[in-house]
Amino acid sequence: MNAQDTQRFLSLSLALTGERDREALLSRILDTAMEVSDCDAGTLYLLEEEELRFCRMVTLSQGTRQGGHDAPITLPPVPLEEKYVCSWVALRGETINVPDVRTDTHFDFTGSLRYDAMTGYLTKSMLVVPLRNDRDEILGVMQLINAMDGAGRVVPFDPEVELLVSAIASQAAISITNMQYSEQITSLLDSLVGALTTAIDERSPYNANHTRNMALVGEAFLDYMDRVDHPRRFDEDTRRAFLMAIRLHDVGKLAVPPEVMDKENRLGSLLPGVLARFRTIGLLDRIARLEGTVDEAEYARRREALEAARALVTDSDRAGFLPDEKLAEITALAERTYLDENGKTCPWLTPEETHCLSVRKGTLTEEERSVMQGHVTVTERILSQVTFPKLYAQVPGWASAHHELLNGHGYPRHLTGESIPSEVRLITVLDVFDALTAQDRPYKPAMPVEKALGILHSMAEDGEMDGDWLAAFEESRAWEVLPRLRK
Repeated sequence: MNAQDTQRFLSLSLALTGERDREALLSRILDTAMEVSDCDAGTLYLLEEEELRFCRMVTLSQGTRQGGHDAPITLPPVPLEEKYVCSWVALRGETINVPDVRTDTHFDFTGSLRYDAMTGYLTKSMLVVPLRNDRDEILGVMQLINAMDGAGRVVPFDPEVELLVSAIASQAAISITNMQYSEQITSLLDSLVGALTTAIDERSPYNANHTRNMALVGEAFLDYMDRVDHPRRFDEDTRRAFLMAIRLHDVGKLAVPPEVMDKENRLGSLLPGVLARFRTIGLLDRIARLEGTVDEAEYARRREALEAARALVTDSDRAGFLPDEKLAEITALAERTYLDENGKTCPWLTPEETHCLSVRKGTLTEEERSVMQGHVTVTERILSQVTFPKLYAQVPGWASAHHELLNGHGYPRHLTGESIPSEVRLITVLDVFDALTAQDRPYKPAMPVEKALGILHSMAEDGEMDGDWLAAFEESRAWEVLPRLRK
């Protein structure tokens, strides 16, 4: 191996180590082997399902290049039979150097000769080497054709070239294996995320929809950022980690009780008990009238008060917001009592019912809201048990910080400003937007896009949300990837 060949090999090793695109990697492997061996043609096979599949075919003198997404090879795969030279190499793991295929008696070269007859090419010398990785596994075969001398004549492959080509093939096999490992890890993580999403779906279909919608809108937004060459666009690695964080951001809701997560009204399961109590009070009043302990006027007054109480409870139970006067009426109702059938004094509303009905906005009490907010801590705890590869190392932190606000009023750590990563700020924009516009939440109606954006802008003005991300999101109209939000 001379100095030039050594330089070529080192350059290839660096290039293969840094190559992330599988198709580009495969092309580079064959091109480099052909260059260092000074040959005219080459074929790269990959061993798949007990047969050798054509992966790349290059013939310089004819200007042909096949393989990859743009020019798929339609030739049938080569069966693993030792009469074929490439199959022999794959099965035995040995390098074969054939000076002239037309005089060789060991292997069946009818396929090569038939190809020559169809194309007008003349195959003569051939060097076939296995792609063997560091675990002694054969991943494929590289077949180089027609070595050329300085005058452009076809000559046998120099035995000294075999070592260099074999080294290239080995380095290539290791790179392919590493890429396969990376793909397998990604596939494993994707399947894990899918399993967790399915688990969430079983408990709360709307929350699984929320995660899927966020991922779709997030991907559409990142595509937009790439199209416009936005200064804050993500590179491919950050993009993949970001979308993974979106898909995992609500996994902690597996630990939130359904009666909290899906609570449609303030009283929740307590409402039937309140209405049953009011029916009992009404029946006791009728009995009192029949027994003559109250007159008609008093009975009418009691019935009117009972209907007002029933209306107050049912209306307040589902109201989006309770003003001070309504809260005062609930407090007054809770102070009322009646005598049950045993003569015991009982309240019209229990302390627990009063507490639930006194929630000013939304349906959750402070205790229930604390349980709900705890899902981000559970998300972090769950994801901390997963050993993420370096590419996804930031995923647990990003996923569990999506409720942090720039002014420190978020949770669970009350982070502020620059301590909240840019990726998390974008997740927050997507999360709040989908929560506001969702049509399947049992506890609230869907909000029009324009109104939702108005709320997001108010949050940005109040220092809670990243205004730059919000502006880019609004410009992208990425939400239109969802059929329900298209105009």
